[in-house]
Amino acid sequence: MSEKPVRHHTFVIERRYPVPPERVLAAFSDPVKKRKWFASGEKAQIDEYTLDFRVGGRERTRFRTPAGTCTNDTIYQEIAPNQYIVFAYTMAMGDRPFSSSQATVEFLPEDKGTQLLFTEQGAYFEGAAGPAMREEGWNKLLDQLTGWIANA
Repeated sequence: MSEKPVRHHTFVIERRYPVPPERVLAAFSDPVKKRKWFASGEKAQIDEYTLDFRVGGRERTRFRTPAGTCTNDTIYQEIAPNQYIVFAYTMAMGDRPFSSSQATVEFLPEDKGTQLLFTEQGAYFEGAAGPAMREEGWNKLLDQLTGWIANA
């Protein structure tokens, strides 16, 4: 049996939103709002989306892409309203997990809105492109959040 290589990677993404922290948190905590910017996409068909936003609560997204069926299973570790969210999640393609991560989203109030800091510490099983793809994915998701906030 050959061993799977594991790559570890940490990254931080910063965004600024022209709304107060409670509005940005609502985009993460409300299932209808989050599905619009997080789960829905041009290249994916959503088969399942659930969100139970509380400490110990779970979020699950199952979607189909040209590469196959992908699942994102999340558990919320800690929530400080309008301050931060800490969650752990595992992603799989079919039945094969390809990453496990812990992420923190911080909501820092500013004069003109909110500074969001997203930090992820991950273990990636899919090989060399995993960390770069994940960081690119979160950048795109936070760009979608920017668009959603602008139109909300």
